[in-house]
Amino acid sequence: MEIAYIKTHLGVAKIIGDENGISIISILDEGDISSTIPVILQEAVSQINDYFEGKRIDFSFKLNPFGTEFQQKVWKGLLEIPYGKTMSYLELSKRLGDVKAIRAVASANGKNPLWIVVPCHRVIGTDGSLTGYAGGLWRKKWLLEHENPSNQQSLF
Repeated sequence: MEIAYIKTHLGVAKIIGDENGISIISILDEGDISSTIPVILQEAVSQINDYFEGKRIDFSFKLNPFGTEFQQKVWKGLLEIPYGKTMSYLELSKRLGDVKAIRAVASANGKNPLWIVVPCHRVIGTDGSLTGYAGGLWRKKWLLEHENPSNQQSLF
């Protein structure tokens, strides 16, 4: 496994992967930035940088997250939430076929190992509240605003 650390608007992203794909992308408050990026991680780094620069709305590099069959199912469901949109935990549970699995879905969502790429930040409370986010609610808010900026109308 190769590792790279890159600076983002929200902290230092730690990217881990190999020839089978990217397994982990996590966010740290601070840390050293990699002076060189391993070849196997360069496409992921490029696409993540493009995302933050507003040049990309989805990711095409190979993913290889480790998790249970259920977690993988939830993460796949997260990938179906469009850029700039949100979905409640309840709605996601319904889409996955079991409305009673809402807590299990929320737990799997919280264990998402691929920050930003598998968009767990797009899942909100049924009442529209920004609930639960491992990276901190301030980051979730920033990401949602980044993906769906409000255009203030000019008064004049």
